[in-house]
Amino acid sequence: MIIDMKDVQCGYRGKTVVNRFSAAISSGEILCLLGPNGVGKTTLFKCILGIVPLMGGSITVDGHDIKRLSASDYAKAIGYVPQAHTPPFSFNVLDVVVMGRTTHIGMLGQPGKKDFQIAVECLKRLGISHLASRSYTEISGGERQMVLVARALAQEPGFLIMDEPTSNLDFGNQARVLKNICLLAKQGLGIIMTTHQPDHVFQCDASVSLLMNDDGHLSGTADQIITEQNLRKAYGIDVAVLNTRYREYDLRLCQPIIHSSETGNS
Repeated sequence: MIIDMKDVQCGYRGKTVVNRFSAAISSGEILCLLGPNGVGKTTLFKCILGIVPLMGGSITVDGHDIKRLSASDYAKAIGYVPQAHTPPFSFNVLDVVVMGRTTHIGMLGQPGKKDFQIAVECLKRLGISHLASRSYTEISGGERQMVLVARALAQEPGFLIMDEPTSNLDFGNQARVLKNICLLAKQGLGIIMTTHQPDHVFQCDASVSLLMNDDGHLSGTADQIITEQNLRKAYGIDVAVLNTRYREYDLRLCQPIIHSSETGNS
């Protein structure tokens, strides 16, 4: 499967936020959307999800225009993983994951044995089977994030759209979530994720689209896009892109240069 975005233009009330954005992602690949606040990453997500209408260009899934897909067909093609949240009502984890089966059973249908089996398999796939009977409101932020991934997987989609999946997570949980994202891609899922951490592009061996404040964007491989010059242009700060080795691993890191002698906006 492939999601192909060509010259996408989207925004609100006639005002363009994202202009002529183009990128493509195939099954088994990860695409990271980077850029400072306000450049339209969330707007672009909403456009892909059909929440915000296209003002121009096209988005297709395997050649099918998303505007012509039924809600059910769309949900079977693309799953959405929001940032972890705490719902007003307490559900156990397994029930939260089963909610992902709604597109297959209908809003008024009741989940059956097959739906629960699929939910159990999704928890197992992410290594969180031990959480099945726990209350969703009483588990950690990292665990809640993985439960939301499991819920999206229960839709049996070809692609996952992930909104800052490591946001508000501690260092260890960020690493665990990223590890599972990489594993899911190796299992054949295509993943589009937003992040504020350029390092995630290297860690996930992802392609990248870097959105700029001037309505422009750069798309390509990590080596092509994650450069000191491009990061300086996007974020307005000096950033060192470092190459190092730890044990048997070749690592690339992005380190902002903090000038302690500088004050204010200088």
